[in-house]
Amino acid sequence: MYVARLTPDQYINRELSWIAFNQRVLAQALDQRTPLLDQAKFSAIFSNNLDEFFMVRVASLKSQVEAGISTPSEDGKTPQEQLLTIRKHLIPILQQQQEHYRHHLKHRLCEHNIHLLDYDQLVNRQRHWVDQYFQTSIFPVLTPLAVDPAHPFPFVSNLSLNVAAVIRDPETDQCQLARVKVPKKNLPRFIAIPPKLSENNTLPIHTAIPLEQVIAFNLKLLFPGMAIEGHYFYRVTRDADLELRELEADDLMIALEQGLRKRRIGGEVVRLEVANEMPNSVIDMLMTGLNIEEADLYKIDGPLGLDDLFSLTNLPMTELKSKMQTGQTPLVLSKTQQNLIDEGVIKPKEFETIFSVIRQQDILLHHPYDLFSTTVEEFINQAADDPKVMGIKMTLYRTSTDSPIIAALTRAAENGKQVMALVELKARFDEDNNIQWARHLERSGVHVIYGVLGLKTHTKIILVVRKEKDRLRSYVHIGTGNYNSKTSKLYTDLGLLSTRPELGQDLVELFNYLTGFSKQQSFRRLLVAPVTLRKGMESLIRREIDHAKADRPGMISAKMNSLVDPGIIGLLYEASQTGVRIKLIIRGMCSLIPGLPGLSENIKVISIIGQFLEHSRIFWFANDGKPEVYIGSADWMTRNMDRRVEAITPIEEPALRRKLERLFDLYMQDNRGAWDMNCDGSFTQRMPDKEQSERNSQIQLTYQWSRGLHPTQ
Repeated sequence: MYVARLTPDQYINRELSWIAFNQRVLAQALDQRTPLLDQAKFSAIFSNNLDEFFMVRVASLKSQVEAGISTPSEDGKTPQEQLLTIRKHLIPILQQQQEHYRHHLKHRLCEHNIHLLDYDQLVNRQRHWVDQYFQTSIFPVLTPLAVDPAHPFPFVSNLSLNVAAVIRDPETDQCQLARVKVPKKNLPRFIAIPPKLSENNTLPIHTAIPLEQVIAFNLKLLFPGMAIEGHYFYRVTRDADLELRELEADDLMIALEQGLRKRRIGGEVVRLEVANEMPNSVIDMLMTGLNIEEADLYKIDGPLGLDDLFSLTNLPMTELKSKMQTGQTPLVLSKTQQNLIDEGVIKPKEFETIFSVIRQQDILLHHPYDLFSTTVEEFINQAADDPKVMGIKMTLYRTSTDSPIIAALTRAAENGKQVMALVELKARFDEDNNIQWARHLERSGVHVIYGVLGLKTHTKIILVVRKEKDRLRSYVHIGTGNYNSKTSKLYTDLGLLSTRPELGQDLVELFNYLTGFSKQQSFRRLLVAPVTLRKGMESLIRREIDHAKADRPGMISAKMNSLVDPGIIGLLYEASQTGVRIKLIIRGMCSLIPGLPGLSENIKVISIIGQFLEHSRIFWFANDGKPEVYIGSADWMTRNMDRRVEAITPIEEPALRRKLERLFDLYMQDNRGAWDMNCDGSFTQRMPDKEQSERNSQIQLTYQWSRGLHPTQ
């Protein structure tokens, strides 16, 4: 294992790097070239990302501070210093988001007859309708809670939006605080007002008012006989990370369910958001009741919880959204689709099984440009129904709520096949969903396992065993993304379908490792974490270093979500110093600093942010004209290398390697969604010159795919 010796000025703090990534997400909302409803979507993604950041990363740092841990991070900051720096960086970014919402988004939406109104902007008939709606649809589910010596401060659940009502007793003239929880889980955040109530209803008008304002301006009905002195909104974020001791599988499920119940309520408060106009006296009462410090308080000049802007994307106004297509069946697989027979596109005799196509060639898939439903799901569906298939094994890290893959596995078990599914119960924020699927699969006769003790199984693999002419043949799918129908339309991911014997045997042994019946320490072609991945990646980087030292061209190109592992970063610095040319496409966190003279001047880093979330992982090593290329589930993060089960597969077919090389070129030439990382750790968004045409890699891939030309077709 390579031991990094990085100085603090050679490593960017991972939390600050994450904030920089989320700022690039927000920049999509602020960019006037982004369609209007997509601006709302990106602002919502920014808020949702930030919620998870506080629930997990900030919560972890606060726990370290409370435990008295002062060990500095790689960049030399103690946990307390990191918390203070996080706050310093976030405050101006939050102001940007709110200014965009108040001064741009709302006004532009009005131009398109989408009105997000405050209560005092309603005309009389709208106000009458809203008040009636409150009485019939909101009032019965509300529970006002007083705060006084007889009523202790109420528990405020995680991510809940609340109204702090200051009420006065006219008889005693005493004021007290009351809390009203806004029932967002039961009602929409934005209450739609019938168009006929608008002043001008000659055009289709979408009018809505925030749910919390409907409640706030009807508080008199909740506190009859009391005077309402004021109302203010606040929101609480709690520690939502699950700490689990190592347990056997049955106990793990029970422990997770107990932990999930705790998470729904929430752990310690890590953030209090309050409306900017809230008086200090009310803030002090909240801070005391929630037991938080000044550093945990965020004053917001606008509506809280803008993640609810997601709901605006459901409006039927396609002209205000990006026109991204949803994908197509790869030509090489089109004859395997039964629906084409049904539609009369091809004749039944031309039909081929997906297995016969895979036997002829490896198939490289690129989602969402290649449809997930007619590739990966079709692979599983045909395996479930094919009488020659003897067994199916696969890993499930995150899957969709209404999963066709779960249905196929259930059907395969009912058809008498040997079916094994590794369901990772510890997939963060998907634990509950995975517990339900695990139980469903077990009831259907699927053998369900929960992975290797002490490790999270993150790998994306399928093994199908088929009997052909008195022999068993293995068919494999090894991917970079989850087996999730929903996210397959939103994330860019790669996958390999192959029947190469060495890959099949590697997966047989990897599944044995996952079930606990093997202590496999080597694999033929796969790089597997935590067994061989780190050593394998270090060896591949070192080989490029050796080429450069021998005056042969050394080149590395890599694409991933995050790069924060100090060992890999140190080795890349060494490679740069020996003359290896390194191109990195890192969507999220990057703790490596490019372009530093004498250290990393041969390293270039870009980040692609667009309509699709760039999720694919590719590792390309020039190897003096004999390139080796890998795809798989792992980023260059310590957790992926050492604490997770991951699988990286080589792409053996030269034509497929060349397609991935062209894909890299397309990304590197992007001047719309690409950001260049600077040597101070900041990012600069690329903009086309006046004489340049706009090159958006995702749109180019969509365009090329529709003509059967995209690099991975």
